[in-house]
Amino acid sequence: MTYRVLVTDEIDAEGVALLSAEPRIVVDEVPTLPKDELLARIADYDAIVGRSATKITAELLEKARKLKVVGRAGVGVDNIALDTATALGVAVINAPAGNTIAVVELFFGTVISLLRHIPRADTSMHAGKWERSALLGSELKGRTLGIVGLGRIGGEVATRARAFGMNVVAYDPYIAQSRFESLRVQELQSLDALLEQSDILTVHTPLTDETRAMIGKREIARLPRQSIVVNMARGGIVDEKALLEALGNKHLLGAVVDAYEKEPLAADHPLRTLPNVLLTPHIGASTTEAQRNVAVDVCVAVRDALISGELSRSINVADVGGQWSEVEPALTLARRAAAVGRAILATQGTRAVQRIDVRSGSALSAAKSALLASAARGLLEGTVEQERLNLINARAMAETRGIDLSTTETPIQGNPYAVEVRLSGGMQEIAVAGTAQPGAAARFTRIGAFHVDIQPRDTLLILTNNDVPGVIGRVGTLLGEAGVNIAEYHQARLAQGGQALAAVSVDGDVSEPIRESLLRLPDVSSAAVVCFHSG
Repeated sequence: MTYRVLVTDEIDAEGVALLSAEPRIVVDEVPTLPKDELLARIADYDAIVGRSATKITAELLEKARKLKVVGRAGVGVDNIALDTATALGVAVINAPAGNTIAVVELFFGTVISLLRHIPRADTSMHAGKWERSALLGSELKGRTLGIVGLGRIGGEVATRARAFGMNVVAYDPYIAQSRFESLRVQELQSLDALLEQSDILTVHTPLTDETRAMIGKREIARLPRQSIVVNMARGGIVDEKALLEALGNKHLLGAVVDAYEKEPLAADHPLRTLPNVLLTPHIGASTTEAQRNVAVDVCVAVRDALISGELSRSINVADVGGQWSEVEPALTLARRAAAVGRAILATQGTRAVQRIDVRSGSALSAAKSALLASAARGLLEGTVEQERLNLINARAMAETRGIDLSTTETPIQGNPYAVEVRLSGGMQEIAVAGTAQPGAAARFTRIGAFHVDIQPRDTLLILTNNDVPGVIGRVGTLLGEAGVNIAEYHQARLAQGGQALAAVSVDGDVSEPIRESLLRLPDVSSAAVVCFHSG
């Protein structure tokens, strides 16, 4: 069988050559096509490979009746109608790792440039000046580099920083201790502890609700005076107003910024006026090598998907071991059970989960691999650099973070559609179980030692409290006064007058101030809030 592949958007020639070398693939390499022309041609192709210029719209996917694979030579997939691709069974493949070194090298190039005044020195020399005495700089050696996010890019930054003779500390509550040890990086248990030690602070995390404005006025104030802030991750992680203020009052020695809250950066943005800021126009991945790497990565993956059906690099396709409609409730249950377990362990002081084990009923035995992947997804969601986390990449991403993954072969007795997810970290362990009948909403039946019956939807609040009169009323009153609507409230206890657990399903979100208010209620000992991701 012969497959036709449309390559557009000036994909690097080395990647295209890998496709062309396969005798069963015919490659048509064309410039970026106008929308109407692309719509007219797409029905002839089994795959399309491009970058960001070509928009893979829902309309295009509907017309692409032969299309099996969309390849994106880069990280982002904002130009692809991902939901439509998934519904139509089209695999979407990107190249998340190819730009790692480009970003890391830009980090060191810009930080050294800032410390050694290289942009100013170059401008001065080109202007005919000789300002040697005015360009006294400083060195990286001996400084402490604080890294927020010790994933793919953060780990490579750490490795090179040690070669410069820097002290390296990092904060990442979602990375196993073994990764810190293998990178020889000192693990700090809180962001505040990291800030207080960092002469240079760099962030390498995705932009999520958790990380938005994570480095704000309070956090910058905790940095030592004359420190440096670097943001090459995503605009919005570092609060630009707070950064401007700290640069203006000289609390910070300087800053390096490659990603902005709004792009392109406005011509009159105040960051452009400050001499102690080195700005680049989001060029972290803009190297010849990075573009070649992402082209090679995605073309190899597209080739393998077409020729051998290898979809391990797909971000939207998974082998669920049966009909999707039968397994989907169980996948949702496993994903949300892991999210709940992670939140509960966090209230007990454990954030770095080291092990996930999944057990299921007999009807789901063929889906154990997918259930484990879904549990890994629920554990990692919102904590990783990958823009899209799914059944395909969740297991591999968990394993790279030192998390052990396993399934228990002995099925759960009594309920063929039961699922149990057990998380372990340090000395703590938690099991969350439920049932997921086909065509019905998943429900939790056990959280730790407590038997419950509640649907995990929107937001789930898990409280532990003393089993005494009045607690339920006080919790309900507080939530009501805060405008939080309760969908379900299930109170469980082990023995009368002992410890109890409340699982409260609510509409909308429970903010941190509300959670803190709950903790101040009499007899409430812990409160975990889980906002379930959709999709």
